[in-house]
Amino acid sequence: MSKQQLSGQQVLLKLREMIISGEFEGCQRIAEIPTAEMLGVSRQPVRIAFQLLAQEGLLIKNPTRGYRVREISSDLVKQALEVRGVLEGLAAKTLAEKGMTTDQHNTLLDCIQACDKLFATGQFAEDGLEQYYHYNNIFHDTIIQGAENIALMQALTKNNQLPMASAKALAYDSKHSLSEYQRLHFAHLQHCSIYDALVNRQAGRAETLMREHSSVVVFASTVQNILQP
Repeated sequence: MSKQQLSGQQVLLKLREMIISGEFEGCQRIAEIPTAEMLGVSRQPVRIAFQLLAQEGLLIKNPTRGYRVREISSDLVKQALEVRGVLEGLAAKTLAEKGMTTDQHNTLLDCIQACDKLFATGQFAEDGLEQYYHYNNIFHDTIIQGAENIALMQALTKNNQLPMASAKALAYDSKHSLSEYQRLHFAHLQHCSIYDALVNRQAGRAETLMREHSSVVVFASTVQNILQP
C-alpha cells in the first residue's frame, strides 16, 4: 500500500472504525509504528489520530508511553448521546429564539447546499466522506457557538470526551457502506429540517429535531434490528 493512499482524515476514520468494530480489543495496547505499518502510512497521521481518538474517549493515554483501547459499552454510548442531544437541543432552541445572524444563516445554508451535492449521485465520490465530515462539523459548531452559552459549551466539551459523543467523532463502517451512506443521508435531511426550524424561529421544533439528530449515530443498527425477522 502506498504511503500516499490514506489522508490524515482517512487514517482517523479507519482507526475509529477498527476500535468501534472491535478489531482493536478493549484494554489492548496500541502503538504508532505497527499501526502505521499496518495502514501503510507514515507515523505522523497515526500520531495525530491517536491524540484525537484519546480526546474522543476511544483511546486512553498510558502513564508511561503509548495508548490503550478503551472498553466501550452500549450503555455508555447511549447515555453520552442522550446528554449530547439535550445540550445541542438547548443550543438550537436558544439560537431559534434569538434569531440567526446573516453570517450564521449563510454558513448553515452553505453546509446544506454543499452536502446536498455530495448525496446527489447515490454514492460518495472518493473524497465525499471527508467533505461531509468537514461540513457536518461546521453545521454543529455554528449552532453551538450561536447559542452563546458558556456553560453549555463547557458541558458539551466534557461530554465529548466520552466514546462516540462528539459530532466530530464521525463513525463509518466500510463493511456496510450502503447502510452507512443511507444513515449519513438521513442525517443530512435532518440538518435541512433543523435549518428550516431555525430560519422560522420555531424554538421547540428546533430543539426536538436536534435532540433526535444525536441518535443518528446508531441509526443504521436500529434499522437493521427493526428489519430482522
